[in-house]
Amino acid sequence: MMAKFKSIWQSVNASYWFLPAIFSLLALVLATLTLWFDRNGWSDAVSQTSWLQPARPDGAINMLTVIAGTMIGVASTVFSITIAAVAYASGNYGPRLLTNFMEDRGNQFSLATFIGTFVYAITVLRAVRKAEETPLFATGADTMSGFVPQISLLAAFVLMLLSIAVLVYFLNHIPASIRVNAVLEGIGARLLRDIKRIFPDENRGERSANRPTGTPIIAKETGYIQSIQFEALERLARKENGKLNLAVRTGDFVHPSVALAYWADRDAIDDCPDDKVRACFGTGAMRTPAQDMQFLIDELVEIGLRALSPGINDPFTAVTAVHWLGAATAELARRNLTRSFAEEGEEPHLVPLDDDFEHYLARGFGAMRSGVATNRIATLVMFDALVDATTTLDDETRRAAIRREGERLVRQAREHLAGPELLAVEARFQIFRNAVQR
Repeated sequence: MMAKFKSIWQSVNASYWFLPAIFSLLALVLATLTLWFDRNGWSDAVSQTSWLQPARPDGAINMLTVIAGTMIGVASTVFSITIAAVAYASGNYGPRLLTNFMEDRGNQFSLATFIGTFVYAITVLRAVRKAEETPLFATGADTMSGFVPQISLLAAFVLMLLSIAVLVYFLNHIPASIRVNAVLEGIGARLLRDIKRIFPDENRGERSANRPTGTPIIAKETGYIQSIQFEALERLARKENGKLNLAVRTGDFVHPSVALAYWADRDAIDDCPDDKVRACFGTGAMRTPAQDMQFLIDELVEIGLRALSPGINDPFTAVTAVHWLGAATAELARRNLTRSFAEEGEEPHLVPLDDDFEHYLARGFGAMRSGVATNRIATLVMFDALVDATTTLDDETRRAAIRREGERLVRQAREHLAGPELLAVEARFQIFRNAVQR
């Protein structure tokens, strides 16, 4: 259930309705609270303050009407601008970036602020009464004719000022967020944070040993694996006194003929808690970057390949993508890429489907190689990025993987480049080869 809940939360987190709904509820609560203060005599202090001019019914109605009408108009405009920006970014940088823009808290917070202010103004407006009006159902002080909630009006004015500040922020945030360098920085920085979080230990030469064998647990749902409850699977495998070898990772597509995991070394096979294992996998209609680090690598690759396509021909965007891929590759080269979810000193009962360094190298630079090899500038930068990844690398196996990737790159470049461009690439390859063979 927790895996399913996480998948639902990821979907909610990447939506434009959740924060506006929360802010609307908070606005209702705030309006109810300030009206209660006004009805219980707290507004007298506001009325007696010399620098605060108390509002009259007509003025209060006009003010709240203007705020409400303006805020709903601004909210509609903000939503339109946001959708246009998202459409532009996904069309130019790739449809997989849609999730990144939908998760943008700046856009969500701006829309929520305007809608919340609108709800607050409308709620307070219905409580204002002119002198000739009396409430239908009231006792005590409410039986008096006319009611102008001074504290509520003051709060509405403060919310209006806040909304103006948020509007200024939004008008700066939208064009800044769709700049390609900002997009690549957001993806690359998140990728580096995920690498450090998922693989906190330094490389000590460990190698993944998961070879999924045993009794398979077949999936019952169709979709992408969005989340896996590793700790829950570890506890379940320990309770069953068996070993659970995962056969999928986050981001994989499964259907009812795909094995999620395999039971191995288990005492009793007849009564396997397969449904409990399946409940630890959350599936959905699309990949998300929440647990899927490779999704972020794919986004960088996609932007780079689009930039190098003949229709766009923007090598400098591809160079920026290569720089972030190089930083991620260097970070991965220093990390222990095997994971254990058992407590310290205990034998792990869950064996995740880990990938070695060469897999990540092929997922990033290997996938981008075909486009990079067609451009001299991007090829030279990729050689530099590969050299930088070996600067502090002591693992000879990983160094050899980087050397092979460089050799594949120069072979592919020889098929696309000629003349002085190829000579420059050959010279850079010699520098690369000398650097990685140290």
